[in-house]
Amino acid sequence: MTAPPQASTKPLRKSAVKPRKTLRELFLHRLPHYNGPYNVGYMDIEVPVRNPRPVSDLRRNGKPVLRLDTVLMGIYYPCDLQSHNGAGKPHRVDWMPRPRAATAKGYAKYLHIPALPVTAYLACTSLYTKLPAFRNAKLAAHWPEDIRNDTGPTGQKAREEEENPTSRPKFPVIIFSHGLGGSRLCYSSICGELASFGFFVIAIEHRDGSGARTYVSLPSNVEAAAIESSTADLHTNNEGKEHTSDKKVQRRRKKGVNPYYVMDYILPKDNAQDTSPHNRRGVDHILRSAQIELRQEEIKEAFYILNLINSGRGDEVASLNLRKKGNIGSSSIGLNGVDWEDWKDRMFLSKVTMMGHSFGGATTVQICRDDSLTWLGQGIILDAWGQATPPGGKTLKERITKPIISISSEVFMHWKDNFDKIVEFSNEARDSGALCWMLTVVGSTHLAMTDLAVLYPQWMSILMKSMVDPLRAVSLTTTASLEFLKIILPPEQTKYNMWADEKLLQSAEPPSEPEESLRSDHAPDHKWVAVRLKIPNEFTVRLRVWVRRTWRFIVCTGREVADLSGGLQDFGQKDEIWTHMCPTHEAVQEHLNQVR
Repeated sequence: MTAPPQASTKPLRKSAVKPRKTLRELFLHRLPHYNGPYNVGYMDIEVPVRNPRPVSDLRRNGKPVLRLDTVLMGIYYPCDLQSHNGAGKPHRVDWMPRPRAATAKGYAKYLHIPALPVTAYLACTSLYTKLPAFRNAKLAAHWPEDIRNDTGPTGQKAREEEENPTSRPKFPVIIFSHGLGGSRLCYSSICGELASFGFFVIAIEHRDGSGARTYVSLPSNVEAAAIESSTADLHTNNEGKEHTSDKKVQRRRKKGVNPYYVMDYILPKDNAQDTSPHNRRGVDHILRSAQIELRQEEIKEAFYILNLINSGRGDEVASLNLRKKGNIGSSSIGLNGVDWEDWKDRMFLSKVTMMGHSFGGATTVQICRDDSLTWLGQGIILDAWGQATPPGGKTLKERITKPIISISSEVFMHWKDNFDKIVEFSNEARDSGALCWMLTVVGSTHLAMTDLAVLYPQWMSILMKSMVDPLRAVSLTTTASLEFLKIILPPEQTKYNMWADEKLLQSAEPPSEPEESLRSDHAPDHKWVAVRLKIPNEFTVRLRVWVRRTWRFIVCTGREVADLSGGLQDFGQKDEIWTHMCPTHEAVQEHLNQVR
């Protein structure tokens, strides 16, 4: 007679636990909890690259402009707070990258605003904001609780695996590329939301001079003289840039702290406003192409690190990690408490998704053209800066051949040159036979997909005339992305999904021409193209929304109301997304039949 299986000491299915609000969050700006069935963990990893070197032939003052020394990434992942066995309770993650005050000064420099008022304002609002994510929390080894109610093949398969005490879920991987002025943390609303639905999201902090400020740590065996760059100089120069002198390097080495250099935003040469649609000189393609080249190399290095972790060599990665106690920009926790055995064979490293916003969207387009990346499966392009996207080549190997979805803001769709570029690379994918969607979130502005819109909704509404609720904009972006991945990813990566699905990709038939789905109701005046929308009868619209919110607040006292946080669009309005391009239902079904 067969003995019944012993009950596991840890349940294999659990629901997410909402983090408690901190005292600061009662008064200061805060980020909302994620909506998926998993809690979210986070860790910082910075390791030296295999071949440190200058990247591209771009030079200034006779020196290389861009260098590849280390790769820095923030990893958002599904975690299990109930089974965390580290030293004490896991700590929530700071939203502003460390060192916070110096990073705030970097943003001031990027925006050409005096540092003192910027730092003071951030200190009063979001400088100490915490992510609803936990540093180094235990990687989830359970399936979502709600899946037990699934009576279909997915639930049946989950129940069969539950009987095997050694089985653990394996999660798909997304690599995220930030835009100009961005960092690994300023898209946490999207990255964390995707992680809460069961993804590893690898947010790379690029060292290509596209971020406001980033700190590049160096191994202790690297000499200052080995760093030859016009922008990453370890010596104090005449311009007073924040770099490290030889004496400071020696003092830090005596204290056991590795040297570092600061990489601030790099202005295009003789063309400071190349991002503006009114710039007569156009985009500085020499600089932007060099930056994309460096970004591609960083992405390849990041994937190499993921391979090491997934193959059971996480301890080796931890031993190389430069984000540890004492080093610049690091949490004192470092990677303490991480059980790397839990991470072995937990990632799907085939059909990896590339995702990026703005300049990161341009990076995603170019990555999806790289035929040598056999592990890359598809791309999610968020409000791409189409003008910075290199043109596709004439041969199939130089063009997009992977499925893509482009989700743009309305403000960028009214920028005709940019819209035409999005159409161009979307057609490039469609002509190769790949599935392609091109969507716009109605009433949104360029920052709607960043944490800034969530933290400062009133400023987004007043200054940029954003009309969509920022939380709804994030929800539409992540839901459309999840629906896309549910179609594109192979069955073994989606069989346990509890992903959000509003059937956004099935809501409309494709128009004959992408321009036919555009509307001009909110089209701005020429001088505000790509910056802000236009709200007809703005005073009346805002007054009506204020009255509606006030009434609902009174009537719904004690209950959460979805549209009290911001946004001028009526939630009852059905037209939340414009569909400019999408495959036919027959093409989608044919793809599903092929992968399954």
